[in-house]
Amino acid sequence: MRTESDFSRAGWMRVWSVAALALLIGVALTSPAAAQTGKAMPPQPKYEAQPGQTAGALFKAVNTSTLKVLPVADFMDAMGVMTAALGFDCSDCHPGAGSDKVNWVFDTQRKITARKMVEMVAVINRNNFGSQGRVTCWTCHHGREVPGTTIALDKLYGAPNDEKDDVVLQAPGEASATQVLDKYVQALGGAQKLAGLKSFVATGKQGGYARTRGGGKFEIYAKTPDQRAVIVSFPDAPERGDQSRVYDGKIGWVNTPRSVLGEYQVTGSELDRLKAEAQLSFPGQFKTALTNLRTGYSDTINDRDVQVVQGNGTNGVLVTGYFDSKTGLLTRMIIFTPTPAGNASTQVDYDDYRDVGGIKFPFKFTFSWLDGRDAFELTDVKVNVPIETARFGKPRAGTRN
Repeated sequence: MRTESDFSRAGWMRVWSVAALALLIGVALTSPAAAQTGKAMPPQPKYEAQPGQTAGALFKAVNTSTLKVLPVADFMDAMGVMTAALGFDCSDCHPGAGSDKVNWVFDTQRKITARKMVEMVAVINRNNFGSQGRVTCWTCHHGREVPGTTIALDKLYGAPNDEKDDVVLQAPGEASATQVLDKYVQALGGAQKLAGLKSFVATGKQGGYARTRGGGKFEIYAKTPDQRAVIVSFPDAPERGDQSRVYDGKIGWVNTPRSVLGEYQVTGSELDRLKAEAQLSFPGQFKTALTNLRTGYSDTINDRDVQVVQGNGTNGVLVTGYFDSKTGLLTRMIIFTPTPAGNASTQVDYDDYRDVGGIKFPFKFTFSWLDGRDAFELTDVKVNVPIETARFGKPRAGTRN
């Protein structure tokens, strides 16, 4: 079992500041490398990604058939999936990763092998599953460099495997998705109240693995139907720069000064995810933002019974919500986006719902991704306040908007 200190894989090269869903959208922008040392991470060599640029065009060493055609952000997603599946971090394949001496281009034996494996997975899925991603890196590796071949007998006669399928199928005998979502809306304050929620601004404290001076502060700006901006700053450590993710309804931008890419315009699956996150900032839009809503078998999270609802976003995005069976409130949200190596997933766990103007907001939530975990705590929420359009535009790198 991994502990918190084990989460050192690929995060500082992957811009894993993916947002939380439902009422509030948070970002995880801390560096796992810095978290282990408590020191600021050294500047990394940066690549300047152009809008719509493919990974093969930006990173000349990326030449596998399924990876080179990906938008740059989606390629980073795939790298996160691969490292997680093998229990690796960046430095296992890239000499000097985590320092300013990194050599991304040098072909280590593991990189050469990884290319072969990615092509093998593509062939298996193409020839056997109609190019659906049914076989992934995780299918065989399960956190090991060399896949196991024989089950240990204590596992065979032990607790059943608790891994869940990414895709939820309609379960017979369960409440309908409409019933679960109507209960959720009612628990938050009712359909009329949520319909009247046109914008909100939330502020609070961010904590995570990185021990940044004074900690992080975040601001969330959201406006119906699908505009959202998340900004994380470090007032006592301004050298880190502000980090942001914004979506204006059509175009998305990410700015993480200490990442490999820095600032770039989002395309591909990353843009589809930003769109879903922005829409689901307003729970009253849940039924219209997602299609093919269905309920899976009831489950348990932290000894609480939950009802499971999944819907489809655009271009293969999956959103799964876990709703407390008693209160109706959202307990957990998982979002999946497809990559050639398997689905990239993020998870948000919600707690401490409080009333703000007749609508309940989760004042605490924990964001987990393939590379770590961050905690967010709200200190203030303002609803139906004017938000200037510039908030949802291209970030101004390294400065407060």
